[in-house]
Amino acid sequence: MVLTSYSAFVATLCTLAGQGANAAITLDLGDDNSIKRAASTIAYDLMSEYTGNRTGDTPGNLPDPYYWWECGAMFGTMINYWYYTGDTTYNEVTMQAMLHQIGPDKDYMPENQTKTLGNDDQSFWGMAALTAAETNFEAPPEGYPGWLALAQAVFNEQTARWDEENCGGGLRWQKFSFNVGYNYKNTISNGCFFNIAARLALYTGNQTYADWAVKIYNWTTSINMLDAEYKVYDGAHTPDCAGMDKMRWTYNAGIFMMGAAAMYNFTDGEEIWKTRINGLLDSSESFYNNGVLFEGCELGTCNVDQQSFKAYFTREMAATAELAPFSHDVIMTKISVSAMAAVKTCTAGTTGNKCGLKWTTGVNDAILGVGESMSALEIVQSNLVDKAPGWVSARKGTGNSAGDVNAGLNGDAELESLYTQPATTGDKAGAGILTALILIGVVGGTTVMVI
Repeated sequence: MVLTSYSAFVATLCTLAGQGANAAITLDLGDDNSIKRAASTIAYDLMSEYTGNRTGDTPGNLPDPYYWWECGAMFGTMINYWYYTGDTTYNEVTMQAMLHQIGPDKDYMPENQTKTLGNDDQSFWGMAALTAAETNFEAPPEGYPGWLALAQAVFNEQTARWDEENCGGGLRWQKFSFNVGYNYKNTISNGCFFNIAARLALYTGNQTYADWAVKIYNWTTSINMLDAEYKVYDGAHTPDCAGMDKMRWTYNAGIFMMGAAAMYNFTDGEEIWKTRINGLLDSSESFYNNGVLFEGCELGTCNVDQQSFKAYFTREMAATAELAPFSHDVIMTKISVSAMAAVKTCTAGTTGNKCGLKWTTGVNDAILGVGESMSALEIVQSNLVDKAPGWVSARKGTGNSAGDVNAGLNGDAELESLYTQPATTGDKAGAGILTALILIGVVGGTTVMVI
């Protein structure tokens, strides 16, 4: 079968797939209202997992077993939900959570999390704030920093943590030396840093951010964290980063792809960034089984963090399609196939609509939770990217999120004086992507490496 366009492909897919008729959630990709209804149903189940808006609970926190960073990631998804669908149902609770967790220095380092906080943890909240600026989400009320300023605070603090004495550059996973993982330079921390720098360049037009994006990208390639075949690995240990952990995750590829797309757009289509986007797209083919997205750990056992990784990869793919239009048809074809597969798993839970982890099976696998709902929501709502208003920016004169180029410049110095003792066991239960498991050779029960 030869299809002449993405639109023709979608029409054919809907016919062949029976419009998702075998799922509790029906999905017709040729009907925007059907996509919005499906997204709304999944969003309801996702937000039913959130307890931070209940009396006595803390806004911006998820209950156990979820870590603090994933709540920031979830609200990034909910900002996207509003952006794609126009549904404001969850905007108030999103605003509340996003502002409650900014911390005393307004940098997404709240006191109840900071002692165990990794660079990647802080970045997921910072990227959510940046998404709010880019999509023109409602501005914070008077007395709070703008979304742009919050993202700038994260960026400024992380530039001060750039460590050239070990491995010639890069961010460590953990901020404090007394935490496990301080001697590990993980890809997601550096990928988030690259992503934020590139997007700040695109939003503000400030060349300094672009220069940092180039610097970060070049460093990752210099140590083969991102290799010549555009395979993105997990990270390496200091002092020389000689032994790269070659586990591959979808979100690591996605975080660099989206950052490269932002740089492609910022540079008005420089060929080098187009080549990199295509390379990352090609290398990501190993994340698909018969056209359906999967995480490598699904061949074994995924831990709670890993169950959410497809959400970020999908989010980043959709943004790439928007920012780098030459990639649109390839990306949207992949998203549409996986969306149809994902909704077939949405048959469980008390609502009968909760989605499972493994989209490749065609049935619900009884693995349910925030990561599963978030991933399904992103893969469904991303089909509306062509109908979304488009990102705004100060550079184009369309964005007006309040910024502060000096945000966060004093935050780390103040924290160093506060935290001079190791974290307690209780502290360590509070936050952190579980790269520590990788450091001791156990990846949530995963025994299969995607290569």
